[in-house]
Amino acid sequence: MATVLLSAISLRAADGEAQPAPTKKVVVIPIREQIAKPELFILRRGLKEAIEQNVDTIVLDMETPGGELDVTFEMLKALEKFPGKTVTYINREAISAGALISAGTDEIYFAPGGVIGAAAPVLSSGGEIDETMRHKIVSYLKARVRSISEGKGYRADVISSMIDVDSEFKIGEHLIKAKGELLSLTAQEATKSYGDPAQPLLGVGIEENLTDLLDRLHGAGNYTVRQLEVTWSEKLAQYLTSITPLLLGLGMVCLFIEFKTPGFGFFGVAGLSLLAVIFFGQFAAGLSGHEPVIFFLLGALLLAVEVFFFPGMMIPAVVGAALMLGSLVWSMTDLWPGEPIPLSSGALVRPLVNVVTGVALAVVIFLAILKFLPRGGLWGNMVLDAAVAGEPGGVRPLTGGGSSPSALLGETGVAVTGLFPSGQVEINGRRYEARVAIGHVDAGVPVRVTRVEQFSLKVEVVS
Repeated sequence: MATVLLSAISLRAADGEAQPAPTKKVVVIPIREQIAKPELFILRRGLKEAIEQNVDTIVLDMETPGGELDVTFEMLKALEKFPGKTVTYINREAISAGALISAGTDEIYFAPGGVIGAAAPVLSSGGEIDETMRHKIVSYLKARVRSISEGKGYRADVISSMIDVDSEFKIGEHLIKAKGELLSLTAQEATKSYGDPAQPLLGVGIEENLTDLLDRLHGAGNYTVRQLEVTWSEKLAQYLTSITPLLLGLGMVCLFIEFKTPGFGFFGVAGLSLLAVIFFGQFAAGLSGHEPVIFFLLGALLLAVEVFFFPGMMIPAVVGAALMLGSLVWSMTDLWPGEPIPLSSGALVRPLVNVVTGVALAVVIFLAILKFLPRGGLWGNMVLDAAVAGEPGGVRPLTGGGSSPSALLGETGVAVTGLFPSGQVEINGRRYEARVAIGHVDAGVPVRVTRVEQFSLKVEVVS
């Protein structure tokens, strides 16, 4: 996300004396084009950053023809989380979903040519909704508007009149909207006062531009302002978050292959890159910060300690795997600064489903590799127990038939694959599965059997 510092208001002189340094923090978040996930992502991330930085005021710079209703509801929920002041500046138009989002802020201001209204629900194709369903949706939307407009003058009635074509809206003898039409308002109409005592219909006022609005809110020279912009990262994140389980499954398979093959190469880079894409997508979506990445790397380090230095110890591997999977769930969870982790709510359902689905896909992909790809080469090294005893180059089992496995204790042979830490060794013309206690052994290095285990041999390098 690109952040652009619009202005850091310097000290101004008044009557020859320096004014106090800026005291109020303002963040301007653009709500542009159609309401879709990129707008949700930047709003959610901007609000979380604003909470962490003790920002006083959030201003939505609004110019939208409307958009997706489910995204609109998510944006309204996000706005409720911000403890400071929220303001909508209708720079040109707030139509349909834009009107609903405006209703969720504390105050609404207009540019001179601003327009708001026409919030009736329609199909994504632009067509009309079935009448029964339309009544249900309209009833629900009006209830939501009432819940977010309590204590805000005529706002609930105004926005409801923008939603419901069948309603009539009057203030005293003034007919604001007749039945059979949807309400839309110009800036002048929205800021006109009615009633006794008189109060604006919807908008607090009209300001020529954002600077004039901020001067009105906090006083000239008494604020700093930072503006966020929707960039390619938010637009890309809407696609990345939709394929998270697939990315996770492929990444896990690549990392498993890397652990089972010599050196560090393509599969290691591919696996880490896929997981990095997952974390990037969740960050751009405004769900996580940088902390989940740190815990994931810690888990990967513990897993590497188990694999390369203390194989069979299990504790580092179990803790590492738990940290890695937990960090993935964490990165996909919508957590807010200062709020407890919502263990009892549905906030963890989608992250858990994504991780479980990713693990399941990894298993399916791995089984497909075993079934359909040829033996030998990379795949033979990766899955050592896939070969069958008796076949050329096959692996000799330690149980069933032949001489006693204990007779191999102390025998010498050669590593026919790299041991990282597991692999294959050849002893007296036979191949066996084997592993090295610490570090790794390259193919072709002489080894000695130090222990016979149930399914494999434990070996060391012959010095």
